[in-house]
Amino acid sequence: MSGQEEQRMEGKSEIIRWVTAVIGAYVKDLKIIPVPEDLSEALTGRKAGAFVSIHTADHRLRGCIGTIEPTQSSLAFELRSNAIAAATRDPRFSPIEPEELDHLTISVDVLGAPESVENLSDLDPKEYGVIVENGFRRGLLLPDLEGVDTAAMQVAIARRKAGIGENEPVALYRFRVTRYH
Repeated sequence: MSGQEEQRMEGKSEIIRWVTAVIGAYVKDLKIIPVPEDLSEALTGRKAGAFVSIHTADHRLRGCIGTIEPTQSSLAFELRSNAIAAATRDPRFSPIEPEELDHLTISVDVLGAPESVENLSDLDPKEYGVIVENGFRRGLLLPDLEGVDTAAMQVAIARRKAGIGENEPVALYRFRVTRYH
């Protein structure tokens, strides 16, 4: 890591430093870096679903991939997998190029446990993310997204993402996130 990169990393949370290092190593050298031994227990000693979001300097989405439930042995591994996927395999975007790295911002949402809810009045799109489920189809929308102001809008977007029609029955779940910038 260059001195300039080290200066940019100062003051960032451990999670953002880890994800930034993962993305940089993979985009620059196609290298999957090992989980450092000095990462905290918060990253190495627990499992959680998580989303990695990458934005351009003008706040446009450049990649976002995540997992609703943990698929890896720790949050550190979950974030490494999702960070690489967000940078290179989001089907909406071409893979990130090395020259873009200095102009991107990264955020991470670590998901809390989902809880079943009965209706839209139990949702608040600023406070909770939502999961809609019909059989094997599941859609998720993170909380506190710009332009998503109502629970009905949040559920409609999650339905579209899952390919669930507006008149099909769904099970609804809400969850909280811890967001890191």
